[in-house]
Amino acid sequence: MSSSTPAATVQQRSTVRWVVTIAALALLFDGYDLVVYGTVVSTLLADPSHLGPLDAAQAGALGSYALVGVLVGALTTGAVGDYLGRRRVMITGIVWFSLGMALTALASSALVFGVFRFLTGIGVGALVATAGAVVAEFAPAGKRNFYNAIVYSGIPAGGVLASLLALVLLEPLGWRGLFLIGALPLLVLLPMALLRLPESPQWLAARGRLAEAQALAARTGVVLVLPAAAPAAPAGTVRKESADDAAARRVGFAALATRRYALPTLLLGLMSFSGLLLTYGLNTWLPVIMGQFGYGPEFSLTFLLVLNAGAIAGGLIASVSADRLGPGRVVSSTFFLAAVAMVALTLQLPFAVLLVLVAVAGVGTIGTQVLIYGLVSNYYSANARGAGVAWCAGFGRLGGIFGPLIGGFLIAAGVENETAFYVFAGVAVVGALVTMFVPRRRGSDAGSGPGAGTGTGAGSVAGGAAPVQETESPAPA
Repeated sequence: MSSSTPAATVQQRSTVRWVVTIAALALLFDGYDLVVYGTVVSTLLADPSHLGPLDAAQAGALGSYALVGVLVGALTTGAVGDYLGRRRVMITGIVWFSLGMALTALASSALVFGVFRFLTGIGVGALVATAGAVVAEFAPAGKRNFYNAIVYSGIPAGGVLASLLALVLLEPLGWRGLFLIGALPLLVLLPMALLRLPESPQWLAARGRLAEAQALAARTGVVLVLPAAAPAAPAGTVRKESADDAAARRVGFAALATRRYALPTLLLGLMSFSGLLLTYGLNTWLPVIMGQFGYGPEFSLTFLLVLNAGAIAGGLIASVSADRLGPGRVVSSTFFLAAVAMVALTLQLPFAVLLVLVAVAGVGTIGTQVLIYGLVSNYYSANARGAGVAWCAGFGRLGGIFGPLIGGFLIAAGVENETAFYVFAGVAVVGALVTMFVPRRRGSDAGSGPGAGTGTGAGSVAGGAAPVQETESPAPA
């Protein structure tokens, strides 16, 4: 090892720290945005001087507009993100989201408020869909799931932040002040991203801009892995294009439609659908369901804080296992853990035990979704990674919309309070079973597949004074 290796390692670590910090803060404010509406909706319902008279149905519709915007933003990003690059999409998402929050704070009617909530959601979707791709292409091998968990834990952390700030600042600042806090990324995060967020060398290489990729890899210390050229066919023969050739030749959603990625993409989308259904279903209805067990409104914030805090801590711990054992095994296990916890919540247990079970449910639902983003981010090659994460975030967002609807339907139907937990537990079991059928990645990328460990194969190299260029051989058809 050369004497310059330590300096290069420090350089790479510095780059990764900045990238992870910027992505995590972006998703922290995204989580803040998705929860802050729930902290002010009672104020808007009680006082028509804010947005005009609102009933519960109208308030629910206003809450869903942001989620629809996230769906649109994620899928749009998937269509263009693999062409435009990670840095441009991240910076555009930060600006778009911040302006949306600021304009929402100025809304004077429910219609204008709803429009700006939808537009803000587009920016949220762009950031959620891009953050995983950014981390996957900068994080060192063996820590990708851990760094991804740090970044996506920003979403539940932002929800906790919104709840706590609402307790302290809603009265002095009003709901408009809370929304203006969500616009702070324009002043704080945007300058940081402009100065410290580089483009991904791996994305540049996937787009054929090899000289730029090599120069940027040398400057940032990031290891660059170059795909190998397809083997030449013997003279006088015709080489049939394999599934991996087709996937490497296409970009974005077109690559997801190839034989290599079509089935995994469907299964990964169903995993995300299950995870986000549980995430939004529990965040919306957990206090109400527990209220039917005799726990009054004063316990609502306690249950939500424990749910999200458990997701943050448990997701980070589980991500370490995901890097060692493979994310697929860990995601299946945490889905099953959620099912067990939710069934146990229907039992007459002491309050302290219930809080532990709520925390475990947080690990198995919100924490599992964090791990799913990491699994998806590392499953695809660079030419399809943005689209893959966007599909996961976008299709999964349908689960985020259905979760509150299913819980509301069950409660409105007057079914026994245990039934909602049983339904959510069933969704968790389905998510675990779907995860078990996701194919391993093939070829040199197999170490990051759902059922694989980190490994030390062709895709795992140590950082040196200059970027190490390796080749990835196509897997057999």
